[in-house]
Formats: sequence, structure tokens, C-alpha cells
Amino acid sequence: MVAGRRVAVRGSPVSDDPAAQVDALVAAVGPRLEAPAINRRDVVLVTGPWLAGVTAVVAALRERLPQHKFVESTELGPGDAPIAVAFVVSAAATLTASDCTLLDAAAEHTDTVIGVVSKIDVHLNWPEVVAANRDILAAHATRYGQVPWVGVAALPDLGEPIVDDLVETVAARLAEPEIPRRNRLRAWESRLETVARRMDRDAEGAGRRARVDGLREERSTALRQRRQAKTERTITLRGQIQQARVQLSYFARNRCSSLRTELQEDAAGLSRRKMAGFEAYTRGRVDEVVAEVSAGTNAQLADAAQVLGVPVTLPASKVAENTVTTEKLPTVDVPPPPLKSRRQETWLMMLLGAGFGLGVALTLSRLVGGLVARLSPALAIAGAAACVAIGLAVTFVVIHIRGLLRDRALLDRWAGEVTSSLQSVVEELVATRVLAAESMLSSALIARDDAENAQVADQVSGIDSELREYAIAAARAAAVRDREMPTVKAALDAVRAELGEPGIPPPESPDPDADGGDTDKPASRSANGDDS
Repeated sequence: MVAGRRVAVRGSPVSDDPAAQVDALVAAVGPRLEAPAINRRDVVLVTGPWLAGVTAVVAALRERLPQHKFVESTELGPGDAPIAVAFVVSAAATLTASDCTLLDAAAEHTDTVIGVVSKIDVHLNWPEVVAANRDILAAHATRYGQVPWVGVAALPDLGEPIVDDLVETVAARLAEPEIPRRNRLRAWESRLETVARRMDRDAEGAGRRARVDGLREERSTALRQRRQAKTERTITLRGQIQQARVQLSYFARNRCSSLRTELQEDAAGLSRRKMAGFEAYTRGRVDEVVAEVSAGTNAQLADAAQVLGVPVTLPASKVAENTVTTEKLPTVDVPPPPLKSRRQETWLMMLLGAGFGLGVALTLSRLVGGLVARLSPALAIAGAAACVAIGLAVTFVVIHIRGLLRDRALLDRWAGEVTSSLQSVVEELVATRVLAAESMLSSALIARDDAENAQVADQVSGIDSELREYAIAAARAAAVRDREMPTVKAALDAVRAELGEPGIPPPESPDPDADGGDTDKPASRSANGDDS
């Protein structure tokens, strides 16, 4: 589109306003595209990096060009756009990436840009800096390839300010009739690029994708932790139950073995008078062992429940009416010790004792008779009587000791039978308690697993719902991009064609400095392709 061309779209009246013409051009491509929401102010923005000399340049321009208004960036409000931008940088160094970003922000909606290199009175190598800045800007964005550059010394340490070239360049640029149209085109370009980037960003959804990845990781982590927790609890339960079964069985057998040894030692040293109380003593010790094994079983199973973190009521105790009552312990059914004498065994023991006593009496009588026969018949009679008495005494002692040893042997055998019965009872007690505890702990773990499964299911359901929402949002964004992006691209190509950027060669114009006719003028500080 050439300058001054009028545009009529779908029967609308032809307008002489350049901005309206540009809007009509874009509306012809995309009628639903929203116009740039900017407030074009008739001011020139002078901006630049820190310590570049912006304030001094603004003051010089205000003094030399009072018919135009020059402002700094702080004097523009949100949405305000200037008609031209003078970008001031110091001649001390070339442009940096942050400087280019600052220029992009300042000239986002403005086409007219003038590059200014300040402090040329101090830095005499400023032409090299200008050349480097031109190359840097051209590499940064093609729109800056034709930006004019001038050198200034707005507030020199010595001499007069050097701002003539800047004043001439600014005045010439502001006098161009194409400024309103090109500024509107540039505003449309910025608007369309922003819309295209937003569509791409919404379709690609970097933040959404990161959130989706996070949700998927959270979902897999929740399920993995749930499986691991269930497996760990199952393994822990089995380990605790096996450990309790082994330890308690060993404890019960060891306690019964200790009691057997203790009872056998007691039985081996019993006197006849203490034998009557040995049965009661043994039964008391048996009850104590049963109670000890029961208490040890309860403690072991309570520790297992504590390790598993499952609050359960042990099978050995019951709670009723706010009071804990101990369950009745099993009893050991043991018959009384067989201490009653058998008649045949008694007769045999008496005969053996009498025979042993008779033998002792006869032996003594022969010995004594041989000695006292020479002395006196009375002594012989007395010796015979003494031998008979000794024989009777030996007979009684033999019978008594034989009976005592028999009773001790019976009690020893009875103690072994008692401890064997006790071992069976306590092993059954341990097995029953462990089995009941395993059942209760398994039930408690199943209840906990069900609760955690429900909780994880709710969590996963929420995550899945959010993932579906993100998938729907991504599909909608992609559909919007596929539907709207061709129109935006076409409008952007049309705007760039009007600007003479990529794809459309700019119209050739004579170079005012190419003829070299102004040879009497001192070397210009405009770095726009001339001697600067």
C-alpha cells in the first residue's frame, strides 16, 4: 500500500485517517481481530539505559525543538504510545542484550526509532561503537536495520553541546507524512504477534504441561506408595507373627524345662513329712508358669501391634463396664502322684528288709558269740539279744529308705509328666493367642487398607478429573489456534508487507548523501551511512 491510498472495505465509506485505513486493511483480512488498545500521544519518547545521558538529551531537544514535546519513560502512562522513540546509549560500550530488550519495550507500538550515541566528546571512538550498535540491532530484529544513528554531546565538560545532527534528524523524521500510518501498522504488528504468541502458548501449554506432568507424577506416586505401604504392612505382619510364634514357643518350652529341673531337684531332696505338700506346691508352680507364659504372650503380641501401628484389643483381655477383666487361664489336668503303697510291693519290700536284717543279725551273732562264749553265758544271751535288735533296726531302716526312694522316684516321674502336660497346655495357649492375634491384626490391617484405598481412590479421582480438564483445555486451545491462526498470520503478513518487511522489498529511494554534493559541510555525526 502506498502513501495516501484510500481503503474501502465491504461498502464502508473511504477515510483519510491513516490509522483508519490500516484498521480497514486488517479488517479486510480478519474482521474479528481486535484493534490495538493503545493511546497514541503526540510526544517523542527519549529513553535508554541507566547513565546513558537521557535527561541531558531530553533537555537539549526541548530547548532546540520547542514545537515538539519530548518525554521520558516515567511520563508515559499504561497504554500510552509515542509517535517516535529516541534511544540513547553511551559511547563507552556497545549495546547489550538488555539494551535491545529495553528498546523493544519502548518501540513496541512505534515504528520511528532514532539511535543516539551520547558522550562523544569523551569517547572519541564513537564511530566504531555506532557501527557495532547498528550490526547488533540488525541482528536482533530486522526492523532496526534502517535505524539512523547520530552522535551527541548534550552536556559536554568543555565547549558547546553537540546536538545539531540529532535535532535535524528528529525534525526530519517527525516531518515525514508516513509516521501515523507506519506507527499504526507497527501497533498492529505488535498486537498480532502478541495474539499469535498467546495462541501458541495456550496450545503448547508449557505451564499446563508442567502441571499435567506434576499431576501424573503425583498420581503414580500415590498409587506406588499405596502398594508399597500395603506390601510393607503385610511383610511386617508376617514377620512379627513368625517372630512372636518362635520366641513364645521357645519361651514356653524353656520355662517348662526350667520347672521340670526345679521340681526334680525338689523331689530328690524331699523328706517323708514334706511329700504331702509337694503336690500343692507343684500345682502352684504350674499355675505360675501358665500365668507367666500368658503375660509374656500378651506383651509380645502388644509389641507386635504397636510395631504395626494398629490399635487392637488383645484376646487375653476383655473390657466390660469400663473395667478390664483377665480371661480365665487354661488349667493343667494332672492326676495326683501315686504315693499309695501297693500290697505286693510292700510285702516284697518287707521280705527283702527282713532278710537283710536277719542276715545282719546272724552275722553279728556269730561274731559276738565267738567272742563272748569264753567270758560268760549271760554275755552270750545279751549279745544275741543285741544282734536281734540291730537286725530289726537294720530291717526298719532298709524298709524306710527303700520306701522313701520309691516315693521320690514316683514324684520325679510325676513331675516329668506334669511338666509334659504343662508344655502341651502352654504351647497350645501360645498357638491360640498368636493365631487369634494374627486374625485380629489382619482384620485391622484390612480395615486400614480399605480406608487408605478409599482415600487414595478419592485423590486419584480428583487428579484424573483435573487431568481431563487440562486435556479438554489443551484440545480447545489447539482448536482455537488451528481456527484463528491462519487469519492472524494472514493479517500479520499483510501488515508486514505494508511495512516493507520480510517478503516485500521496500521501495527504492535516492540516498540523500550519495551524490556527495554537500562537500563544504563538516563531517556529520549522523551514523546513517555517512561519515560519522
